[in-house]
Amino acid sequence: MTGLTRTRVSDARGAGRMLLDASVGVVDVVERMHRTIQRRPGPLGEPIAEATRGITGFVYRSIRGTMQLAARGLDASLAPLERLLPDAATTPGRDVYLSIVNGVYGDHLARTGNPLAIEMRLLHDGVTLDASSPASHFACAGRPAPTGKLLVFVHGLCMSVQQWSNEGYSHGAALADAFGYTPLYLRYNSGLHVADNGRLFAELLEALLAGWPCGVDELTIVGHSMGGLVARSACLAGGEHGHRWPAQLRTLVFLGTPHHGAPLERGGHGLDYLLDLSPYSAPFTRLGRARSAGIRDLRHGTITSGPHRVVPLPSGVNCYAVAASLGARANMLADHVIGDGLVPLNSALGRHADPKRSLQLPRAHTWVGYQMGHLELLHRPEVYAQLRSWLATPAA
Repeated sequence: MTGLTRTRVSDARGAGRMLLDASVGVVDVVERMHRTIQRRPGPLGEPIAEATRGITGFVYRSIRGTMQLAARGLDASLAPLERLLPDAATTPGRDVYLSIVNGVYGDHLARTGNPLAIEMRLLHDGVTLDASSPASHFACAGRPAPTGKLLVFVHGLCMSVQQWSNEGYSHGAALADAFGYTPLYLRYNSGLHVADNGRLFAELLEALLAGWPCGVDELTIVGHSMGGLVARSACLAGGEHGHRWPAQLRTLVFLGTPHHGAPLERGGHGLDYLLDLSPYSAPFTRLGRARSAGIRDLRHGTITSGPHRVVPLPSGVNCYAVAASLGARANMLADHVIGDGLVPLNSALGRHADPKRSLQLPRAHTWVGYQMGHLELLHRPEVYAQLRSWLATPAA
């Protein structure tokens, strides 16, 4: 039992449940393939949706029932042990693992109550901050006093708070030293719909600013990749629910944010469409569609609930966009197709051929880093220099 902690048992319980859930999904795929072969349809046409019948159907139902019973048994046996064990601090490696799993399957984890699901929270100085009572956090000895200038960083899909730092450097610490910000970092389940995370983020900011130990003069949000979409969605939710925090929002910065979507998710959606053309390949679309709601939102850069719709940037806020290109200089292929490896240049800059869909960012509010990848936006000195230049500009 040496080294056994509540965290380890909880992780084992969550991983076991996730594995069994995935196994049930594979059984469903096999059953649909079996039924399709039984029916012998043509090579093209509607997929066979009905389940197998008779003894064959009974066998598949029995397999699923056994797996679900095993999942419940795993919970029942490990949950009491988990409550008896001491808690343990998380590690950077575990946080990265959880971030990836949540990015890919986070909506399923949250829906099924899996202990691996990440709950949204704010961190300061590497420690979770109680947004409803932030004063108690800063009362601890050794922590810097809070300031009236808040700088909140929002990570991207499958990422964690630790990735804002690289070899001891972080944009947050550098900007805090330069301008007196109190840097905060949002941790969230990036597999949920962007709109759901936006609503939760808006509620968190409302509670935070209401209980902040001193007056808040300025709120700045920096979002990387999906984090920029979550920040925009939070602004929308805050306005719709009459929150007070949007009045303190002065600056919104996007780092490689796919405002108009990302090609990889559009490619995944296209593959689903092709597989659905034949009843023989259609069962495999279940595996592809298992990707999270958050990933699917990246197809068009959707920040709203329900169907995708165009939402302008929040009014009265200084908005800036940083994009990157793997090319050495401006180049049609590198900028508009490859971009930073994940997000094309026009999507990151909010540009669109249809003026109604363009975010209309002034040229002075955009910047492009060449020979730079998507993740390099988190720590490159050129990016910091541009952030510092923009944040030094008096609010409009």
